[in-house]
Amino acid sequence: MNLKPFQAIYPRMSFITSADHFFSTVKVEYNEYSESGFFEKTPSEGLFVYQIASPEKKYLGLVGCIDIQDYLDGKIKKHEHTLAEKEQQQMHLMLKRGAQVKPILLTHPKVDKLDKLLKKIIAKEPQLQEIHFDATNQTHRFWKISDGKTIQKIQEIFQKNVPCTYIADGHHRTSTTALMHQRLAGTVDDKSYDQLLSAIFPTTELEILDFNRVVEIVGDFSPALFMAQLSQLCEIEVLPRARKPLQKGEITLFLDRAWFSLKWRKELLESPNRSSIILDASMLNEEILKPLLHIKDVKTDSRVKYVEGPAGLDGIIAKVLKGENRMAFMLYPLEMQDFIDVSDAGKTLPPKSTWFEPRIKNGLIVKEF
Repeated sequence: MNLKPFQAIYPRMSFITSADHFFSTVKVEYNEYSESGFFEKTPSEGLFVYQIASPEKKYLGLVGCIDIQDYLDGKIKKHEHTLAEKEQQQMHLMLKRGAQVKPILLTHPKVDKLDKLLKKIIAKEPQLQEIHFDATNQTHRFWKISDGKTIQKIQEIFQKNVPCTYIADGHHRTSTTALMHQRLAGTVDDKSYDQLLSAIFPTTELEILDFNRVVEIVGDFSPALFMAQLSQLCEIEVLPRARKPLQKGEITLFLDRAWFSLKWRKELLESPNRSSIILDASMLNEEILKPLLHIKDVKTDSRVKYVEGPAGLDGIIAKVLKGENRMAFMLYPLEMQDFIDVSDAGKTLPPKSTWFEPRIKNGLIVKEF
């Protein structure tokens, strides 16, 4: 991977009285905030160590620019299709702002020498920035690396030890930057979109949380018939209380204020037409939602709502009880190796399969085009 330093724009925290409010609005208000003096620029280029700390865990990564050619060459691997209408929206925002206000979240297998170097830097170098968010009880910290020898060492580590990275978040921002780069090739602006602002974390520093489904029940629906149909696909156990799945291959169902454990039957998993990479989200779509609940496309059917893992069981239950006829399916978090295998195979994950932690926020570190 070709990693490059850049001249960063970062917020003047002495001007900001509420981090939660400011950074939740900067996506839309960036130009106005910038003109008002809420941001300043580092005097020189650099790379940036990035730590996100919560009471439970600290996540350590690096912010720099990746050559967009690495994406075009397939070295930045994706796991979802992009949509033309969303690329159009991103293009509008890029042209309006003239800046990338949120890094793409990339991941790669851990490299010990890089991990040791980043920890050494934060132990001896002064912080550039520290921002605390009350809503999530997280603190985001940055350290600037401006020493040429250290930057070169990090670049060499990436060139030798990180042959590819995986997009955890930011598929449309990535594809739109590449699109702009290709369309402007040979013009005076052809260098404006040749770098991709990236927050790069090892897979050991990221967590994949569950993403759950709440489904609207329509038409003449019989819970007894539905459970009988499920019994042909799954081993069913009535649960004494609400819980999420305990392992891959198990889904928990909330229906009629009762909880059930669903485990795929062995003969279903061993079907000769089954993909070698078995994903619970794909199985749910193909074996239950489509044939039993007549949901042909989960991407477009408004009957399917998604509840991210951090919302917890309370969030799922509240979503179900908000409507008269709803059920919920809880999924076990996607395993990191499955995420990598799908990306390496050039395949795509079902919509809303992953919820990565930590979350990157808009406006913490910015790069102008």
